Amino acid sequence: MTSQPVFAAELKPHRSLGRRGFVILMAFVALVNFAAGMAFFLAGAWPVLGFCGLEVLLLWLAFRFSYAQARAREYLLLDGASLTFCRVSAAGQQQQWQLQPYWVRVECDDQPDSHALTLWSHGRGLSVGRFLSPPERLELAEALREALWRWRQPKGAGLRPLDLA
Repeated sequence: MTSQPVFAAELKPHRSLGRRGFVILMAFVALVNFAAGMAFFLAGAWPVLGFCGLEVLLLWLAFRFSYAQARAREYLLLDGASLTFCRVSAAGQQQQWQLQPYWVRVECDDQPDSHALTLWSHGRGLSVGRFLSPPERLELAEALREALWRWRQPKGAGLRPLDLA
């Protein structure tokens, strides 16, 4: 018997350039490189044409790698029994951890150059959402802390106490 989830989140890397934008960008880059390569070819510097083609190929490969990495996912599920964290790599390899919610501590480093959102339990840390932006990490940390607080309350407990700090 599975209880209703208290908190559930799917985390995935953001890619701002969609398929249509990618096709338009690549067509533009290829056209500009071909025009520049042809200008050099007609001027007698024919090897430059090959390097222009290589540049387009390398850009295409870089985008291909980026889109492949976007298949990575992370899932957080807090239900009546545990906090489950599942990480699925871009290649489809899956790792799963089950944590006891009473002992989980959510720690988020709010430094802009840091990628640290860590779930701590029994002296071990688990990094979550490494691909999220700092504001997204903070928002996730606050939501998860709130969900853990609700989970830890006895049934029928009153409102959350005021934070006087």
